[in-house]
Amino acid sequence: MKDEELLARITIDLKVMVGKPVIKGTRLTVDHILNLLAHGATAAEITQEYDGLMEEDIQACFLFGKEA
Repeated sequence: MKDEELLARITIDLKVMVGKPVIKGTRLTVDHILNLLAHGATAAEITQEYDGLMEEDIQACFLFGKEA
């Protein structure tokens, strides 16, 4: 998946989570996902915990964090 396609999975809307970047269609912030990973959670554990979340969403959070 191209970087542009991954970044399209992240959205910023002032009406959702006070404008923090979130995974499109969720209220999961990029910060929250990156924090889970930083504290030892694996991508597989996160996608199991949050129904509908995909591996590409985790990749998008990494890329967004890198680009920011």
